[in-house]
Amino acid sequence: MTELTERQAELCTHSDVDYSDLKALFINCTLKRSPEISNTQGLMDVSAEIMRRNGIAVDCIRAVDHDIATGVWPDMTEDGWERDEWPEIFERVIDADILVLGTPIWLGEKSSVATRVVERLYGNSHLLNEDGQYAYYGRVGGCLVTGNEDGVKHCAMNVLYSLQHLGYAIPPQADAGWIGEAGPGPSYLDPGSGGPENDFTNRNTTFAAWNMLHLARMLKDAGGIPAHGNQRTAWDAGCRFDFVNPEYRV
Repeated sequence: MTELTERQAELCTHSDVDYSDLKALFINCTLKRSPEISNTQGLMDVSAEIMRRNGIAVDCIRAVDHDIATGVWPDMTEDGWERDEWPEIFERVIDADILVLGTPIWLGEKSSVATRVVERLYGNSHLLNEDGQYAYYGRVGGCLVTGNEDGVKHCAMNVLYSLQHLGYAIPPQADAGWIGEAGPGPSYLDPGSGGPENDFTNRNTTFAAWNMLHLARMLKDAGGIPAHGNQRTAWDAGCRFDFVNPEYRV
C-alpha cells in the first residue's frame, strides 16, 4: 500500500460519496522498462492510492513494457506491423471512467512514449458510442508529470489538450507534477530529494485526484455528456442541430 500523508488519508476516510462503481486506468509513459524504478510511477502511485481508498478499481500499465506499434490506426498489424499490443490496451482504456497519463520530462517535453500513447488514443477517436458520440465522451482525463528540469506545465498543457480534443472531460486542476532543482539533480524517488514530502506537489496531486473523482461521479450519474449537438451519426445523417442551413436563410 502506498503511503499517503495524514491529510490525504483523512480526506479519504471522511468522504461520504460512493465511487465503487468507477474504474481508473493509469498509463505510465516512463522510458524505463520494469522492474527499473520509475519516478513517474512513484507520483502516480499517490493518486492511484487515493482512488483505491475510495473504492475505485485501479488498473496500471507501464506502456514501455508493451509492444505498442507506431501509427494512428486502431490495429497496426493491419498496416504492416508484425506485433501490436495496443488493441488489448485500448480495451482497458475504454473500460475506464478515468484515464491518467503520467510522463517524465525530457528536453522540456513529454516523453516519446507518451506521444506514442496519445497518437494511438487518437487512432481510436473516430469510434462512436451507443449515442453516436465519439468514443471517449463521458470519460475523465488527467495527467501527472515528474522530472529534474523545467516543463511540468508545458507537458500538462500538451497532454490535457490532447485528451480533451479526443473527447475526454478535463476537470479543474487535473494535473500535478514534481521537479527538482534545474539541471542534473535528484529525481522524485531519490533519497533526500524531498519529492514525496513536497507539500506543493502533494496538494496538487490530491486536488487533481479528487477533481477527477468528482467529475467522473457527476458524468456517471448523468449518463455521460448530453447527446445533443455532438452526435457524429446525426450530423452525417444531415442534422445540423442549431446551425441554420444556408438554404433556408432569407
